[in-house]
Amino acid sequence: MNPPRVWIFVFLSLMWGDVDPAGGEKHSLTYIYTALSKPVGLPGIHEFTAMGLLDGKMIDYYDSEHQTKVSKQPWMEERLPKEYWDKGTQSRRSKQQWFKVNIDILMKRMRQNDTDVHVLQWMVGCEGVVQADGSLRYHRGINTYGYDGNDFLSFDDIHSVWVAPNDAAVPTKRKWDDVQVLTEYTRGYLENECMDWLGKFRSLGENQIRKAPPPEVFVFARNTKVETNVILMCLATGSYPKDIVLNIKRNGRILTREDGVVTSGVRPNEDDTFQRRDSVEIKRSDMSDYSCEVIHAVSDMYVEKPWDHQLLPHSGGAAVITVAVVSVQVLVLVALLALVVLRRRRILGTFARRMTFKYSALLQAEDSPEVFEDLPPDELRESKLS
Repeated sequence: MNPPRVWIFVFLSLMWGDVDPAGGEKHSLTYIYTALSKPVGLPGIHEFTAMGLLDGKMIDYYDSEHQTKVSKQPWMEERLPKEYWDKGTQSRRSKQQWFKVNIDILMKRMRQNDTDVHVLQWMVGCEGVVQADGSLRYHRGINTYGYDGNDFLSFDDIHSVWVAPNDAAVPTKRKWDDVQVLTEYTRGYLENECMDWLGKFRSLGENQIRKAPPPEVFVFARNTKVETNVILMCLATGSYPKDIVLNIKRNGRILTREDGVVTSGVRPNEDDTFQRRDSVEIKRSDMSDYSCEVIHAVSDMYVEKPWDHQLLPHSGGAAVITVAVVSVQVLVLVALLALVVLRRRRILGTFARRMTFKYSALLQAEDSPEVFEDLPPDELRESKLS
């Protein structure tokens, strides 16, 4: 029998997209809760962690060691009352207990023992699109659970039903579908409360966004394995928020995927800003006018930087390309988890998502994502994953 696997969700990019097809900016509020079935005994790896992200930028944090919800942005700490943080701390402690109970439920259901470390994660939130009048329109939401690196249960907000991608989740789906108040509350949270707080948090952090510097733009080329070709790269880094337009142009024409353009998409830097890198393989002998066009509307930036047809030295290219795309917290998490797994001769899996979510609640609404605790006692019992 193969040894059990240790899984954890590693979020390398926490966003659904940058710009709505209709032209509006998108914004998101994301909450991620992660619980381990038992302590692993290493610094930086906690039995329970929770974090909130606004447009992919961490705004608050909680772990089972310190058991206090703390601000990760100055404007959050300055502009939200002590009561908000006190109630948020109680909310997180309550969630910590909920996760502990439900990991035990799932381990028993799947006939697992405590030899291995098991992971239960919850992602909840919403995404909005900026309208012409500056208001936010609900675009989509997410409320999903994962267990040991696999999708376990998610809420379909269009049809108002829970979706079970595997047999182990079917009992939970059936019970939760039968709790009408839970279904109504979940959808209402995603479409209303979550969106309200997305707008509020965006408003609270508005000054910080305005002060954000425009991205830096780099255009360079490096050799490929094919001697006659080179790879032309366009890199924009240091932008906040994440909404950015980047184009590689040839003689004024924007190149597309049909022309061979490959994009990294928008990814986080270690300093809470974002980057995007696009590239295209071209003939070394091609003397056309190539340029990189970058538009960052929030900072009123428009740049079109030409390529000088010079190649980077082999080693230099690697140095430029190695731009941090993962937050420090994620890097530490991955490294330590890998160490745990290697020591125990287990297999570490990573489950990366390009999702974005949102939170609602301050004071009373602060508890909204934990739909379970706000339900009447009968529904509360039904909300367990049993």
